[in-house]
Amino acid sequence: MEYLIHLAILIAIYVILSLSLNLVVGYTGLLSVTHAAFYGIGVYATAILATKLGVSFFVSILIGVIVSSIIALAVGMILNRFKDDYYALGSFGFNVIIFSIFLNWQDLTRGPLGIPGIPRPNIFSINFSENLIFLMLVVLFAVLVYFISCFVVDSSFGRVLKGIREDEKALQVFGYNTHHYKLSIFVIGGAIAAVAGSLFAAYISFIDPSTFTLNESIFILAIIILGGLANLRGSILGAIFLVLIPEILRFVGMPNEIAAQMRQVIYGIILMLLMLYRPQGLIGEYKL
Repeated sequence: MEYLIHLAILIAIYVILSLSLNLVVGYTGLLSVTHAAFYGIGVYATAILATKLGVSFFVSILIGVIVSSIIALAVGMILNRFKDDYYALGSFGFNVIIFSIFLNWQDLTRGPLGIPGIPRPNIFSINFSENLIFLMLVVLFAVLVYFISCFVVDSSFGRVLKGIREDEKALQVFGYNTHHYKLSIFVIGGAIAAVAGSLFAAYISFIDPSTFTLNESIFILAIIILGGLANLRGSILGAIFLVLIPEILRFVGMPNEIAAQMRQVIYGIILMLLMLYRPQGLIGEYKL
């Protein structure tokens, strides 16, 4: 039972991450591979504030969102100068920079040693130390993010995002400042990713930089490509599928070391097949 709860928590966290990235990539057409950086900012904000300053979990989430939003604003202003492949390369560079900060700023992050002893949330005499109760908290956040994403997508703001994806120059002709819209959704995506990071930090209780490499950004991107670009339900489907793949490999008796390598191989094969036969994903509406 505890094992299933653990998987459910991980799926819910990746649902939050994939929903936020789908707003940027699927609905706006911006190929960003930097989501693990904002995820990591949320993780380290909660870890540092909780262990060094004794700040409560929910306050640390708010601070993580603010910090991530400010950094996303600064980075987004730079990335808006680029297009297509150059945009992706710029976001790749930012992910490398943030990972290097996590790894080398040892006075703040403890570098490769990581930060242990991150406490679970506690509010109104409710202690989230039990995984089942923590799962309810994570699912609550995932549902909230889903409805926020639905609101964004169905609003006039969301329609402009789709217009940018389809033909940005046409929107500019009609007087839309598309740079502001792209910057806004990039900041929103970064802020939501930080929320997922705070939840992950509180759940795992130990974090180190190895989780926030470029591979993690590619993994989150693979989730939305598999489930479906520009489809929020596809983000949920992709998260469930890709989180469960390594667990299935363990159940068939494959050693953990081989299963970890096979997972990367399977991800690659899935992405190749999707690009060939279903580039918009399983239930997606947009092709990269």
